[in-house]
Amino acid sequence: MKKKVVIGMSGGVDSSVAAYLLQEQGYEVIGIMMKLSPDNPDYEENEGGCCSISAANDARRVADVLDIPFYVMNFKDVFKKNVIDNFIDEYMEGRTPNPCIVCNRTIKFDEFLRKARALGADYIATGHYAKVEKQGERYVLKNSLDNKKDQTYALYGLTQEQLSHTLMPCGEYTKPEIRKIAERIGLEVFKKRDSQEICFIPDNDHGNYIKKYSGREIKQGNFVDKQGKILGRHKGIVYYTIGQRKGLGIALGKPVFVNDINPLTNQVIVGDEEDIFKIGLIAKELNFIIFDTLTSNLKVTAKIRYSAKPQSATLIPMVNNRVKVIFDEKQRAITKGQSVVFYLENLVVGGGVIEEIL
Repeated sequence: MKKKVVIGMSGGVDSSVAAYLLQEQGYEVIGIMMKLSPDNPDYEENEGGCCSISAANDARRVADVLDIPFYVMNFKDVFKKNVIDNFIDEYMEGRTPNPCIVCNRTIKFDEFLRKARALGADYIATGHYAKVEKQGERYVLKNSLDNKKDQTYALYGLTQEQLSHTLMPCGEYTKPEIRKIAERIGLEVFKKRDSQEICFIPDNDHGNYIKKYSGREIKQGNFVDKQGKILGRHKGIVYYTIGQRKGLGIALGKPVFVNDINPLTNQVIVGDEEDIFKIGLIAKELNFIIFDTLTSNLKVTAKIRYSAKPQSATLIPMVNNRVKVIFDEKQRAITKGQSVVFYLENLVVGGGVIEEIL
């Protein structure tokens, strides 16, 4: 009997080809679009964005070509509670969250997996560029073949249980190869552009999104230097992130960068670029993949943001599910709220959320 897999289909080229590849591998495939974002007019008009009407139509057309069942499932409430509310809370606290990581951990590989299992599925699948393999008694997460598209950074939070029921066929291909397969099998989405960064913010203006939809007061405050001297007014801490230079709206005769954000005093601390280079961090909410717990110091490479190159570092275990990360060289703009992900060559060791900068 064929193994059943439920694949999350976004209407994009990656998940569409992933569905085809799984068919070719002999699975019984069911396509599901997760309706995530709350209804708002800005969103419905976001042509081609994830969950938009046009995206659902694209996914349905792909399912028709592949001759697989296709359904839309509503995850709006749980997405708002776990992802959007958390996103707003973090920015209000002066941190810069990564909603994709939270979504993967709480929605795509948790709620979605539970619903798929209830439908009798053996696996869920996504169009992520990553590889899941079994090594000995453990499931591991490895870099995809396409280094430029690798998405393991956003997947470090997956548990052994989740990995054991997850398939990611795109990890064995490069993006151009995926587009060629889509074109060869007659999928119109082969030329569709890649999705944007934050799926529920069509224009990527997170500050205005929070102002418009949070229902909270965004208070103006002061830009200050390291000594506390007032340099100007800011429009609200939710508009800024560590390392930012553009859009500050203050003229000091030299470039200045956001060094820190203090939610208690509602101040944004700015200074020279050299001030945003730091040697280490403390991370919380850890998840390890290749072992359960870090018991001794470990030399790894570590990424402090999605687009960063992995940098050589040492992990030092701490109490309360925390780890100290000391880099060999200072890193630019380590940011509270972002995740740090650890690697041993092409294996994901695990990761956590940056709590403190050293």
